[in-house]
Amino acid sequence: MTAEDHFRYVLRHADDNLVLAQRYGEWITRAPELEEDIALGNIGLDHLGQARALLTHAGEIEGQGRGEDALAMFRPEREYTNLTLVEQPNGDFAFTMARALYFDSYQLGLWAGLSDSEDPTLAGIAKKAIKETRYHHRHSAGWVIRLGDGTEESHGRMQSALDRLWPYTAEMFDADDLDRSMATEGIGIDPSSLREEWIRTVTDVVIEATLTMPTGPPIQTGGRRGIHSEHLGHLLAELQWLQRSMPGLKW
Repeated sequence: MTAEDHFRYVLRHADDNLVLAQRYGEWITRAPELEEDIALGNIGLDHLGQARALLTHAGEIEGQGRGEDALAMFRPEREYTNLTLVEQPNGDFAFTMARALYFDSYQLGLWAGLSDSEDPTLAGIAKKAIKETRYHHRHSAGWVIRLGDGTEESHGRMQSALDRLWPYTAEMFDADDLDRSMATEGIGIDPSSLREEWIRTVTDVVIEATLTMPTGPPIQTGGRRGIHSEHLGHLLAELQWLQRSMPGLKW
């Protein structure tokens, strides 16, 4: 294992959370009710906190003086290695909850596995993050059930959201050489090992929601390799514009 591999592994999980935090932030003042406005904002802050901890750790591993701000604000799109799923636009509320259910269910397994990492800092981050993710999952699962088992309109929207996002979920479990190397070293986990439990977790929610589990082939994705949908560039333009416009700005 090299320090570069270790850095890239931590960074990809930081990117997942940073990008999703930005998506949740877009709901503030736009959520369907005040309670949800607060809830989505708080979930976004949880993901941001996870991202900050991981970015700081990644910078320490890299050892080139880049902290969380530099890694978040001054990397171009192709250097981001987040999952394609998390960069998808929010769509309607059902779409956001479908994306949340898929990703929260994935992170339940991810953080549980990383809690035993040979990297003590990563293990500590994971142990804190899994507590937050359990709440996130209760929230997203609750809304998927409520909408799926609701009106004809909400049922249709929820099913459509699950179907449209399904092809992006395969990337979460597509292990590459970096994943396998980190798993061998005891630092990371092989994401393919998470798929079976993820399927059970999501299926339980979908059945209770009177919905149908989607099927079909995955979409060709390359998020982990820095190849993204057209949506990430727009997201980063909003995320990074102030720091890029005024480098060195101090609050």
